[in-house]
Amino acid sequence: MAKRRKASSAAPSTTIRQRAYLCIQRKIATGELAPGSAISELDLATELDSSRTPIREAMSQLVAEGLLELSQGGGVVVMQLTRENIIDLYELREALEMYAVGKVARLGLMRAAEREQLEKHVDAILALKDELLKSGDATLSAEQMNRFLAADFSFHTRLISLSQNARIHKVMNETRLLMRIFSMRRQGHDVEALDRIYQQHHELIDAIARQDGPATVRIISDHIQRSQQERLEEFDRHKREASIRNSIPSFLEMYQPIIEYN
Repeated sequence: MAKRRKASSAAPSTTIRQRAYLCIQRKIATGELAPGSAISELDLATELDSSRTPIREAMSQLVAEGLLELSQGGGVVVMQLTRENIIDLYELREALEMYAVGKVARLGLMRAAEREQLEKHVDAILALKDELLKSGDATLSAEQMNRFLAADFSFHTRLISLSQNARIHKVMNETRLLMRIFSMRRQGHDVEALDRIYQQHHELIDAIARQDGPATVRIISDHIQRSQQERLEEFDRHKREASIRNSIPSFLEMYQPIIEYN
């Protein structure tokens, strides 16, 4: 009887830990918790009406998965992606997706109903392109970009799920969430980019439907490498802009005596 009571009392803690895990993931994915921001055990415990132990356990799991990292002061913060992190993540994504979609094509794992669902996600990108053309704007707005990211994520997630490999599916979801942290500050796509992505997604579906493994692998590899190059260019641009912003106060401090004298 004592053993049964012990198991029963452990269940709520596990549930709270999972809730805390999903809560932190959601806050990171939506940008509520920005890269580099500190995570407060106390605040989360208050929000979830729990003790701090399951919160700490959830945070430890997210540190192990790479979404959080230990700060120099001993606290826990949202991971800040470096240029090397981005390259590593895209290399991992390319290797796993090439294998997964290659398997789907080779074994003919895409049925008519699944192709229809994939095409719906692709058509959502075409709809965004049409919206952009009608608006006359140069790039997608933040709200439209979120819709693009959701459609693109759903497309790739559904494709990978067709490979029937749960481990790859889990790793890819974690990898794309890490990428999404950086994507929070990416610029909106223009018409040319949307058209290119739309065409690549359609070419990928067609190659899988033909069970053309080599073409499928080539298309997904080109697609991911192009995305990696764009993310690296954005990262470099943000680093340059941050360097300029940080140099302005130093410049003003240097010339402050002259400004005051005049």
